[in-house]
Amino acid sequence: MADRVVRFELNGERRELRAPAGRRLLDLLRGDAGLTGSKEGCGAGECGACTVLLDGRPVPSCLVLAASCEGRTVVTVEGLGGGGPEPHPFQAALVATGGVQCGFCTPGLAVTGAAVLARGVTDADEQARLMSGNLCRCTGYTKVLAALSRAGEVSDE
Repeated sequence: MADRVVRFELNGERRELRAPAGRRLLDLLRGDAGLTGSKEGCGAGECGACTVLLDGRPVPSCLVLAASCEGRTVVTVEGLGGGGPEPHPFQAALVATGGVQCGFCTPGLAVTGAAVLARGVTDADEQARLMSGNLCRCTGYTKVLAALSRAGEVSDE
């Protein structure tokens, strides 16, 4: 099958990238766009390391076909907080609470946490449920959930 040009917004910029049929969004981001923040953990949508925002919703980019992003908006960990020098409040809170260790899961956690905050979810149990698609083998989740709480307080000020 022939390559297809996919036109979409990536981290606030209009992009046109050529994608062979069957190419995953994760591979397009890492290989063609040079955005290596999203990691491939399991390749089966189970771990959350490759999570990106697709039209504002967290999705495992290893399960999304690049062609399905035509006309849509994709935000990667590099684009959180507008892609400027300042981190997104949840990224800053992850660091402040010690919610990261090895860092492999961090991009997916950061993207998902930003989506949880954007939805205005403040109930701790609901936050934990919404973060459940992201696996972390190092820190557990106490500090990650503390980061959600902290970032929520900052954004409420």
